[in-house]
Amino acid sequence: MTTAMAAHGSVTKSAFGTTPDGTAVELYTLKSEGIEARITTFGARVVSIKTPDRDGKIADVVLGYSSLDGYVADKSTYFGAIVGRYGNRIAFGRFSLDGHQYQIPTNNGANSLHGGTVGFDRMVWQARAIADGVEMTLVSKDGDQGYPGTLTVHVRYTVHHGALRIDYSSSTDKDTVINLTNHSYFNLSGDAKNTILDEEVMIPADQYTPVDSGQIPTGTLASVEGTPFDFRKPTVIGTRIHDDNEQLKIGGGYDHNWVLRGKNGEVKTAARVYDPVSGRVLTVTTTEPGVQFYTGNSLDGTPYGSSQESHAKNTGLCLETQHFPDSPNHPAFPSTELKPGEVRHSTTTFTFSTHAK
Repeated sequence: MTTAMAAHGSVTKSAFGTTPDGTAVELYTLKSEGIEARITTFGARVVSIKTPDRDGKIADVVLGYSSLDGYVADKSTYFGAIVGRYGNRIAFGRFSLDGHQYQIPTNNGANSLHGGTVGFDRMVWQARAIADGVEMTLVSKDGDQGYPGTLTVHVRYTVHHGALRIDYSSSTDKDTVINLTNHSYFNLSGDAKNTILDEEVMIPADQYTPVDSGQIPTGTLASVEGTPFDFRKPTVIGTRIHDDNEQLKIGGGYDHNWVLRGKNGEVKTAARVYDPVSGRVLTVTTTEPGVQFYTGNSLDGTPYGSSQESHAKNTGLCLETQHFPDSPNHPAFPSTELKPGEVRHSTTTFTFSTHAK
């Protein structure tokens, strides 16, 4: 175990086991005032985030597993992972770029989800400690999962004053598409047995992207006005999640992309979550144009790993800051294309605080 002290906290590295092929996996523990985050090199995942409730009681507010084998065994939830090359869905696993059509693996019905069958969540990243955090690096070779170009990705996790910040940086040697996001499931109660249906969510977005039966955007930017998708004012998640609404039926709950106000590349609020029992508040800011709000509809209590840990439906919520799903096939959506000589930067910050009763 090694520890590096920084101006505002500490960064500690320890072993986290080995993958089935014998690759060593590391765990970095980042501590600062009001927050402790643990990040593993397997999938560049957030393993835990510990924060105080309104009474000062510390608890873990993200879903995950106590050991590496749980993450290795679970290939469907993406707990805490950096997903890529393309987070979210691409219709039929196909897109055209520079007049050439590319086919990537389909792993979500007829579509491709979160990069394909072996996405960034299944890879062991290289890591190095930095001030207040850790930098994860991955080189994805030309043709990886069918995507063009050798892509180099750096993801920096840093902690400071109750906040976990994620800085993404990507470059390529050939025209490609990229959409990176973090797939943490939050439960602000601090007890993973509780559902998130009593938590309040605010998403400052006037539009969202409706989907077809395969959860691919139709291309329309629809108004949230008068729909269960209007979270412009804080709303308890469970209030409308079971409404007689076709979009909710398709997703089995909320699993949609909201169109954030403000310019792409500028920092904006993506969401705010409040748990009235614990008093914890999560504020999400991002430079991305969208956020996928997902209510853990597919969690089904399946046990994973040697500890046979499981998570039930609706016990975690995701706020995946991102470009829109299937953007390569929707020219009107903000572009996810990346060209040689360019560097794609993105920042998302998860800030934790508390609210008095």
